[in-house]
Amino acid sequence: QLQLVESGGGLVQPGGSLRLSCAASGFTLDYYAIGWFRQAPGKGREGVSCISSSGGITHYADSVKGRFTISRDNAKNTMYLQMNSLKPEDTAVYYCAADSIQDMCVMTPRGYDYWGQGTQVTVSS
Repeated sequence: QLQLVESGGGLVQPGGSLRLSCAASGFTLDYYAIGWFRQAPGKGREGVSCISSSGGITHYADSVKGRFTISRDNAKNTMYLQMNSLKPEDTAVYYCAADSIQDMCVMTPRGYDYWGQGTQVTVSS
């Protein structure tokens, strides 16, 4: 069964940090671009960050630049989103996704082939 499983979400105070993980099973992430998306209540799903299959290309939403870092460990078939200096407006369900597109990555949900189930991140004092 092909699937992505996120972990690492939770409740954190403003200014705190979390690291989200996304493990793939049933397929190899090596050949896929990876994206992280989030969806807050009442809002659409927005792109947070993405990384190409080679790791050479990354993109970040303006709202998270300098605070979030995307990475991948192909040996572990896992990708990560390190989130620092968290703000209440970062509160959302975070999803990872894999896209078979080569040599690039995109920040829109359309086109991604596989999706995780989502993990809740809540930033509150």
